[in-house]
Amino acid sequence: MSKSVNQPATTFWIISVIALLWNLAGVYAYLSQAYMSTEVIATLSEPEQMYYNNVAAWATASFATSVFAGTLGGLTLLFRKKIAYTLLFISLIAVLIQATYNFFIQEFMPVENVQMIWSLVIILIAVFLVWFSNNAKNKGILS
Repeated sequence: MSKSVNQPATTFWIISVIALLWNLAGVYAYLSQAYMSTEVIATLSEPEQMYYNNVAAWATASFATSVFAGTLGGLTLLFRKKIAYTLLFISLIAVLIQATYNFFIQEFMPVENVQMIWSLVIILIAVFLVWFSNNAKNKGILS
């Protein structure tokens, strides 16, 4: 017995590719931070040095979870799999945990306006991708 699956519009493919590329950029940012050498850290301002040398392990784990789950979510969107919604939802939760740490818990570095705006953009994109994947799932685009 075959399942009827709706064919996605071109915008589905465009958004899915952008979602994958966006999250791959996040993987790059995570790896750049996680493997930042002591020489590079030494070139940063004192508050940034304090932040990178003392960031909580669970905050780093939430960063990793957000970008790797998001990347897998973008990839599974391209393969039109329902698990994309779950992966993107996990990514959103991890983004919110990381933002909570950066805004309300860490005391090493002040959160500047640019950082706050960038974090809000990341949250909004994560929310959009959860909505988008859920919408695609409900329309039968994902199987």
